[in-house]
This record gives sequence, structure tokens and C-alpha cells, in this order.
Amino acid sequence: MIRRRSLIAAPALALPFAARAQAWPTRPVRIVVAYPPGGSTDVLARTLAAALQEEIAGSAFVVENRAGGAAVVGTHAVAQAPADGYTLSLGNNQTHAANAAMLPSLPFDPVADFAPVARLAAVHHALVVPANGPRTLAELAAKGKNGGRVTYASSGAGSASHVIAETFVRREGMDATHVPYRGGAQATTDTVAGTVDFFVSTWPQVVALVRDGRLRSLGIGAPARLPETPDVPTFAELGAQDLAVDAWFGLWAPARTPEPIVARLSDALVAILGRPAMVERLTGQGFVAAALPAGPFAAFQREEVARWRRMVEITGIRLQN
Repeated sequence: MIRRRSLIAAPALALPFAARAQAWPTRPVRIVVAYPPGGSTDVLARTLAAALQEEIAGSAFVVENRAGGAAVVGTHAVAQAPADGYTLSLGNNQTHAANAAMLPSLPFDPVADFAPVARLAAVHHALVVPANGPRTLAELAAKGKNGGRVTYASSGAGSASHVIAETFVRREGMDATHVPYRGGAQATTDTVAGTVDFFVSTWPQVVALVRDGRLRSLGIGAPARLPETPDVPTFAELGAQDLAVDAWFGLWAPARTPEPIVARLSDALVAILGRPAMVERLTGQGFVAAALPAGPFAAFQREEVARWRRMVEITGIRLQN
């Protein structure tokens, strides 16, 4: 009798939970970005939040910036949030892969504590200098050797920006000082002003400034020269293929978020990112649309965690909590 009652009760208990998942969303959905406003992750989040609001009727999708602690603060906030589909993390290779390799301890597991929703886009990195700075990578390397000294900005300690720049510095044997920022916006501003000598930036962050002549790009990690900046050589052309590391972006929900919600979000994002108008818009912002649904994205993330652990071994970069 007890077993029969349990079998009868289990579906009954599940019904309200399933009904809530089917009704989602009925109130605003927060998309947490673990960086300040103005950077590439923030730009992508705001573009896709507006598109999701049109695609999924019922509520607003609101971007919330929660910067700090090498992107740990905002990411941890999502890991701790209720698994109800109303708090999401729009992050990148740092928040959900690199930090797992670089930090001795995290207050969350970037794989186990999240439900991957979709990979969204990728961006190339470019090495930029002030408009009156060196004209080639070789000139920049020479400036940092033979008694010279340079400073380089990054969008944060342990970011891809930091790792790529440090790879360049070590390979060339330069005397360089790392200046970490809390996101790419202020790092870009200080590079334009000449406060630092160079910055490895995501392309969306600097493309307009390069086109306007306010920054000079000495190389980009694209597979071929870009139509909008045909005078900027690729790292491969310069014999610096090791600097061609793309950043990627994804959306996650807290672990145990109902699968119907994850599936609905994943399907919506894959559809949005497949539309020519969105592809064109993202291209204009410097992104490459690179949608992957939830399942393949989960496998991709696990591979990336392993790849970043290998990169950390090469550069020796470690962060302190």
C-alpha cells in the first residue's frame, strides 16, 4: 500500500513544477554579466537580451552587471540563484573555463553548478597600441627589450587578454608590466590615451577606434584579413599563430534548472543567431555568430576547461582568490 501511494503521489507532486516550467516566464529574467558595462560581454548581452524579449513573449530580459573578483562575483551569484529560469549568466571563456584553471579555489564549480544553455558567439583578439605607437609587432617587441620597458593592459587578471599578452611578452623576452583592469572599457580608454603601451583586446571593443585611427592594430587572430580593416595583418601572417586565441561567449542557467526552460532558451537563441539580420548585426559589432545548442555546448565547455589548463601550464599565470 505504501509503495502504491508513493507511485501515485510522485506524478502529482511533479505536476506543479512542470506547470511552472511551462508557464515561464511570467516576470523579468535577469541576465547577469560579471563585467562592467561597455565591454564585449556586455555588448553581446544587451543585443541578445533585446532579441530574446521579442522571441519569448511574456516578460523582459534585463542585463545586470555584477563585476569584481576576476569575474567570480557575478558568476557565483548565478550559481547560488534559484534554479527557476529567472537568473542567467551570460559569460565567456574566462568565467566558465579559464578561472577553473587559474584560481586555486572557486566558490562554485563552473561546470557542475551550471546548466549550459547555448554557445552564442566568438570574437577574435587583436593587439592594439596608441595611434602614435609602434607600427609593427617587431617594433613593439624591440621597445620592450635591450633596457626598454613597456606596460600592457588587460581586461582583467587571468583573462584571455592577459594570457595572450603574456604569451607574447615571454616569447619575445620583453621587460613588461601587466596593468589589469576591471573589464575592457577602461583598458581601451587608457590605451587610446597612451597610458599603457599595448592592449590585447577583443575585436568588438576596439574595431571602431581602429577604423577611426584612434588606435593602431598590429595584428589580429582572424584566419584572414578582415574586410573592414584590410591593412591589419593576421597573427599567422606575422609568425605569431600562438597569439590567435578566440574568445567565446555562452549562456548558462543554474544547475537543476528545469529542462523545458533550458530547451526553450536554447532553441530561441539558436534561431535568433541563425537569422541573417542578427548575423549581420553581430558582424558589424565585431562578433562571429557561433551558436551551439545545449548538449554540444556542454561538451565544448568541458574541452575548453581542459585547454585552458594546458595554457596555464605554458604561461605560468595563476590568480589568488
